[in-house]
Amino acid sequence: MSDSGPNRTAMNRRSFALGVVGASATAAFGPAAFGSTAHAAERSSVSDPDGVLFHEQTLWDSAEGPFVNYHVHALAVLPDDTVLAVTEGRHEVCDAGPRDLLLRRSTDGGRTWEASRALVTSVDGQSWGNPALVVDRETREVFLFYMLSLRLPQNTSCSGDSGELYVISSRDSGRTWGEARSLAGLFDGFPYNWALHGPGPGHGLQLRSGRLLLNCLHRRVIVGNTVAERYYGVAPLYSDDHGVTWQAAGEVPVQVAYPINEARMVQRSDGTVFVNGRAAAGGEGQRIVSVSSDDGLTWSQPAFDGGTGSFNAVDAGLLRYTGGPGSRDTRRVLFSRPDSPVRYNMTVSVSYDEGFSYRYQRVINENRSFYSDLARLSDGTIVLLYGCDGDLASAPRRVNVCRFSLEWLTRGRDSLRHGPHYREAVIALAAADREVTGGVVQTVADPLARRDERLVFTPEQVGDELEFTFRVPHTGEYELLLRYHRSADGALATVTMNRTGLPDFAIDTTAQSADGFDLAHLGTTRLRAGRHTLRCAVTGTGRGGGTRLGLDSLSLIEAPGSADVRAEVVVDNARLGFEVVSGTWATATADPGFWSGNYRTAPAGSGERMVRWRPAVPQDGVYEIQASYPPAATRAGNAPYTVFHADAATTVRIDQRVAGEPDPRGGSWVSLGEFRLRAGLETSIELTNDADGTVAADAIRLLGPRT
Repeated sequence: MSDSGPNRTAMNRRSFALGVVGASATAAFGPAAFGSTAHAAERSSVSDPDGVLFHEQTLWDSAEGPFVNYHVHALAVLPDDTVLAVTEGRHEVCDAGPRDLLLRRSTDGGRTWEASRALVTSVDGQSWGNPALVVDRETREVFLFYMLSLRLPQNTSCSGDSGELYVISSRDSGRTWGEARSLAGLFDGFPYNWALHGPGPGHGLQLRSGRLLLNCLHRRVIVGNTVAERYYGVAPLYSDDHGVTWQAAGEVPVQVAYPINEARMVQRSDGTVFVNGRAAAGGEGQRIVSVSSDDGLTWSQPAFDGGTGSFNAVDAGLLRYTGGPGSRDTRRVLFSRPDSPVRYNMTVSVSYDEGFSYRYQRVINENRSFYSDLARLSDGTIVLLYGCDGDLASAPRRVNVCRFSLEWLTRGRDSLRHGPHYREAVIALAAADREVTGGVVQTVADPLARRDERLVFTPEQVGDELEFTFRVPHTGEYELLLRYHRSADGALATVTMNRTGLPDFAIDTTAQSADGFDLAHLGTTRLRAGRHTLRCAVTGTGRGGGTRLGLDSLSLIEAPGSADVRAEVVVDNARLGFEVVSGTWATATADPGFWSGNYRTAPAGSGERMVRWRPAVPQDGVYEIQASYPPAATRAGNAPYTVFHADAATTVRIDQRVAGEPDPRGGSWVSLGEFRLRAGLETSIELTNDADGTVAADAIRLLGPRT
């Protein structure tokens, strides 16, 4: 297991000396402010043994007032290192209720902050939301975009039906702001009958060309439309005249399977613009991505991408930290999110391959965590703005700001002075020498692939394989990272590196919900300079019943510290690999302690009701198998889990009245024991209602392997 969890010493040393934000508000575009303090309340200040400082402060706190809630944020660092933080001051805990837009400003790199002040004030219940900042580094003007949310009379939800776009700007580093400009009608020409146009939130970009670009989310009205009929999508707005005029760019192709919503963008070193967004429908899942090769005017077909893992559908931060077009500096991209199927465990990660994968990560706060945004000061200090803590699952109590170094984030494995000592050789499998044993191979053009194309292998029968030959530049220790493609008809595949000590690696390439890319960490081995082979064989049907294998690239990575990757496989009751075998299992959310969005229950019986988890085991070895369930007094005291493993079948009785070990990311976990498992899909865990109380079926987790 890698050291990718929270720094527990640091988190336990947090101090909670919370100050008063203020008690009244003044509506103004100028310097009017509310609150009696000029400094944010300090929440924590910790120092690692190496002297690297991590500092966190609270900027807004709903327990101190004057607003009921603060949620959805924007963050920007200006050319003079002034830091601007904007949030929604909510009069109600409601996405379409009365909301003000509030600003806090720091002129010393985020150490101290001016008092909070209202930039846009709700009058007669107006709902101002979705703040997003765009900085023009040539003119030094900063633009704040936002929307006015409106609900139809028959809308009984807490979400707006329509959203009208506005923008204000400042030419003096956020001291004063100009009059609001309406951008009504900007997206009227699109064929989807979009009514809500939400900027960002967060921040936009200034591209190498000078273009200002901001992601914008869109959808139809809620009234009369199902989730699928709302046509969630992203189409940015841009300016080529330093913000004098703004125009609509093209949309990420709208597809019901990819309901992209709140998103962030980054310009990659090759000049393309990459967008990474949440799925609008909520729940746990991978991010939706697309790429533009013309500065955001048109976009590739979207896809899911496992580069950032699978977590709660939430607004996340994405930032070009170093590198980029025309730069010789190390290419680094930062990503922030609650690394959990529910909104807990705020985590920041760093990528060295333009966001295809994230190598190092660190937990900022293992408690409730919500929306976030990232920025960078001129000295390299990382700034994170995020919502956190409280008793509500939908909205934070506080909005905090953190300042920390790259050294702190990576635990000394990378620094601006010394660098990460990271090297990667990418073998594009579509262009590699290969031999085919049975079946048909197709090369598919795909802008989301590492080298713009990927392979699709359709075997004639199980056992057919591809063998790739590639050259290793020099002898050394290499981490091997395989990027592959998931589809509804994906196969069970076995990956073998010839002439190495690595075990065979099994992957199920079936898509969770729609097509996309994912990663397999094959391990670390010593490779001699010269020719080597990678064999990919279709060894069975995937959990969707298919045998098609999609492949993108193999990365050979050299770095001093291992990647922060969890050695675990999780199958939830609502995800691929879970099935109701017999009887009715009701979906429930009433009792806390479950993993992800819900769990299933069945009343006590004689075993006539059964569910099954079928994990994809990556390698042969001994794994600890854990089960999560929400404990309750009416639960079974003898819930029977039967593990089908390499040696036999073993039934373990669990008292579900007793809570398991909580995980900061969710779930209440108990061990079913250690079992020898074979790579692939042979392992299954079954649970029946042959018990003395209500049986809960939630999630299964494999930890290991231990060979």
